Amino acid sequence: MTPVPDRPAYLRIADTLREGIRDGSLPPGTRLPTLAELCGLHGVSEIVVRQAVALLRGEGLVETRRGGGTLVRAVPPARRVAMERYRAVAEPTAVPETTFTRDQKITWEKYRLDREFSRVRADDDLGALFELPSGTELLRRRFVFYARDEPQQISVNYLPWDVVGDTPVTDPAREPWPGGTLAQLAYLGHPPIRVEEAVRSRMPTPEEAETLNMTGGVPVLAITRRLLSRAGVMEVCREIVLPADRVVLDYAIDL
Repeated sequence: MTPVPDRPAYLRIADTLREGIRDGSLPPGTRLPTLAELCGLHGVSEIVVRQAVALLRGEGLVETRRGGGTLVRAVPPARRVAMERYRAVAEPTAVPETTFTRDQKITWEKYRLDREFSRVRADDDLGALFELPSGTELLRRRFVFYARDEPQQISVNYLPWDVVGDTPVTDPAREPWPGGTLAQLAYLGHPPIRVEEAVRSRMPTPEEAETLNMTGGVPVLAITRRLLSRAGVMEVCREIVLPADRVVLDYAIDL
């Protein structure tokens, strides 16, 4: 039989470091040995060590800081997001909240939004999602959601202009709106009766990674959402973007 060749040195070094990260001997925040130390320890060149570290960085296990070396990455605890949160926020509450503040378990004072509003026309894809002709006028809103001053989520949603035009919903100064989009649609006389979500995983765009302070190698969950009232599709969110290492999506189906 032909002997199986040894694994490349950079893979073996990455295996050793990965095992230490996973068994806790290299806990979050630990600074890895320097390149020179790893070269001496494993008897390899600096190029080989850099390949091993790059592999771990691509897996989201370590991060390199200018002047601070390479550290084991601290992964924040994932928040659990359940479909039931839509029903809970749709009901009146004594204090202002949205689905986001409930997910993050934060008070209204710890919640902040960056927002951009514009008037656009539906492309073919948006028209199909709204079940309206391409070219229909829409309100486009891009939000960046912050919890405790940390960016956690991006969403771009659309509402029919003939529903929201000349109403307070088109005013970015009114955001954040207690109850979020659900409450806005109820205010407009179109309370949602159905939520549809399609979830996929992908790598973030450079702009998304920068906005959400993401490290390399971490994908995002991209959710396309539709909110439907008895009159039809009232909102399309294309997309809700969440770092995949910060969230768990919980779905329950009654049979």
